[in-house]
Amino acid sequence: MKYVVANWKMNLSVRESIALVRSILRSVQGRKHFPGIVICPSATALAEAHKLVTRTHLALGAQNAGPDRAGAFTGEIGIAQLEDLGCQYAILGHSERRLKFGEDDAVVHDRLTAVLASNLTPILCVGEPMEVRQAEQAEEYVLRQLKQAFANQKLPRGKSFMVAYEPVWAIGSGQPASPEQIVAMHKLIREYLLHELKLPTDHCFVLYGGSVAAKNAYQFLREPEIDGLLVGGASIKANEFAQIIGAACDVIEAQASV
Repeated sequence: MKYVVANWKMNLSVRESIALVRSILRSVQGRKHFPGIVICPSATALAEAHKLVTRTHLALGAQNAGPDRAGAFTGEIGIAQLEDLGCQYAILGHSERRLKFGEDDAVVHDRLTAVLASNLTPILCVGEPMEVRQAEQAEEYVLRQLKQAFANQKLPRGKSFMVAYEPVWAIGSGQPASPEQIVAMHKLIREYLLHELKLPTDHCFVLYGGSVAAKNAYQFLREPEIDGLLVGGASIKANEFAQIIGAACDVIEAQASV
């Protein structure tokens, strides 16, 4: 199974969001094989998006969650509220949250704790900055993020987990990581999930994010180690995102024919 997750970030009005959802639905019409598609609109558009994706092949996700079901957390969106809006996924620990809003590993850990106790599937983001990559310490950096996020967590049986490898230096730069770099890191992440956390293979998915575009989606998705893509800027461009979904469909169809 391949996944394509659309992170719309702080973009699009409610009307524009509705139009984009409809465009995405049209892009998979007539397809026999298609990826799991998760759209993560701004919070202002979640309710309207939910109306459109109900009983379709699309799933709804939030761009952040927690750090509790409800309570005195001004400006946050509680887990119960997200479930009420029909969300099935939640992005956690995105580098923009970590760098621009000071969400350190402890905050990410608490948000993950809340999501693990809910019906939401976490999409935990990890990734190293350029100076760490240049110092050849990327693997240690990412492993530390994983260990701190999952430290002393209660992992429910049967729950799915997604980890998105998003090297900070690739996000929005137009310079994605190479397939070789991505595959190496995905193997490291998967080994941690399977052997350290003892999670079942069919419940762990490792995605790549960072300057994903129509021109490179296929070369990423065809790699067996890459379970899917977390798409940022390209996901709010209807034609571009349709091509990314098309690339995923082509890979899945090719694999099904083998």
